[in-house]
Amino acid sequence: MTQTPIAFNFKKLKSSTDWKLLLFLVLFLDVKLAVKVVAICLIYLLNLDFKFGFKLKGSRLPLFYPLIIVLAIVSYLLNGRYTNLNYNLVFITGIGFWLVSVLAIHQIKLAVERNTVAVINQTIIILFIINAAVSLLNIGVIIIHTHALNPFTYQGEYQKYFISTGDFIKGLTFDSSITNSVLNAFGVVYFLTRKNFLMTLVCMAILLLTASNFINIFILMIFAVLFVFKSNRDQKSIIIVCLGFLVVFMAKISPQNNDYALNTIKTAIYKKPIITPWVFDKSVRITLRADSTLTPEEKKEKIATLYIDSLYIAHSPKVAHNTLPAAVVTTQTGKIILPKINLNLPGYQWLRSTPIEQIQLHDFVTAHEQDLPISRTHRWSPTPGKITGMKQTFNFFRQHPAKIFFGEGIGSFSSKLAFKATSLNFSGSYPKKYSYINPEFLSNHLDVYLAFFSRAAGTHSLTNSPFSVYDQLLSEYGLLGLLALLVFYIWFFARHYKKLTYGIPLLILLLSIFFIDYWFEQLSVVILFELMLFLDIKESQLPLTPKTVME
Repeated sequence: MTQTPIAFNFKKLKSSTDWKLLLFLVLFLDVKLAVKVVAICLIYLLNLDFKFGFKLKGSRLPLFYPLIIVLAIVSYLLNGRYTNLNYNLVFITGIGFWLVSVLAIHQIKLAVERNTVAVINQTIIILFIINAAVSLLNIGVIIIHTHALNPFTYQGEYQKYFISTGDFIKGLTFDSSITNSVLNAFGVVYFLTRKNFLMTLVCMAILLLTASNFINIFILMIFAVLFVFKSNRDQKSIIIVCLGFLVVFMAKISPQNNDYALNTIKTAIYKKPIITPWVFDKSVRITLRADSTLTPEEKKEKIATLYIDSLYIAHSPKVAHNTLPAAVVTTQTGKIILPKINLNLPGYQWLRSTPIEQIQLHDFVTAHEQDLPISRTHRWSPTPGKITGMKQTFNFFRQHPAKIFFGEGIGSFSSKLAFKATSLNFSGSYPKKYSYINPEFLSNHLDVYLAFFSRAAGTHSLTNSPFSVYDQLLSEYGLLGLLALLVFYIWFFARHYKKLTYGIPLLILLLSIFFIDYWFEQLSVVILFELMLFLDIKESQLPLTPKTVME
């Protein structure tokens, strides 16, 4: 009899969850493109349906996707690069990304159409629980590795973790931590509006662990909107609790992240760094420094110093215990206790040698100096790379006004694919013999990326990457591509604004994150956004019965 409730709950859970949809989401959100393809193939084997329902009026799915493919083909024909074999591969790959997006959103729409609101909601809850479990496993592994309960303040291993600890909290996508932070930001808005306060706090906690200052700012903006315009007393209380989480995290768990964020803002405004990076402290004795931080000459000096010290100790007369300096600590038998190395000293904060992944970037800059007006100067720029990238796009159209409507073409100016096709291991590997770099991309967005990311880790931030959905659509698909996004994607969902609940703040959040990465090509967070918006639209169309309210 004691097993009956357990069996009943399991049966209820099984019937109240769309396990096919859950499996598809888990696989499709994975960073590996091959896993995403497997997810698409598997879901279509389970749900064989190709009735997309694209129509000029009352389209079932956003017309943005077929329109952007048409614009890409027109741009391909106008730009005349169809004789270049390597570019043809880039073009086909780019079209493939959009086709996968169409296949994915169709299955998401089918799931919402065929299931009740309660089933989709339960599926989303389980997805976020899995992501939270994996994220906690990520931080747990770091704690075990560093033996530090709070790795956000651990400065050993040349600050491998410390302020960068959040970069390792990747969740179930195994993608960059920014992807995990965006997913959880969606979760915070979704669960807060649906009054699932426990899941709201779970998502907020994982969001903070990723330590994304950009997403923290965006979520604060959403909290302000919800607090003032669209929340009851309980929701306001949870918003205050979430803000408390943020304050504790920034003040106690990762105070250096707070300093970094303030310094970034001040640098952008005043055009000079307020907090300079550690300067190597020459007071750290060379014999106490790790070999990995030494140049070949310094290694020789260390060996010589150790040898001379050993000779001195061997031939020096014994010193009486009572004649030792007061600062020297000894045991009762007179044995000197050597002080422990202080990992917080500047000499242990920054790795002096160039990381392997950056060596190829340096070599690339050296080999293409004449085409890289920013990188070849080797000067630090106070202007964030993202702003520089936007200026480059506008300057490009000023110099090539004929391309303002259809752009430079897929993978030719500003996209994940453009970076990937360089074969420099941006956004995954790419066959080197088929690499392609458009000259306009080389001297603009690739140049600004190299200018920051071939330097010290302190410059490797979202503020310095030229990635942006708006930049991608404008530069590679032209003004028509950007208009297609606003009219046939954003408005496709926003037209229901009078009835949407969590859909409106999610739209605002989506418009914000489009500034920081190429999210359509990521094939991850956009699909979750679409699932939540389709669900909100479905809820808005249901009659307000007690049953509906319960769901």
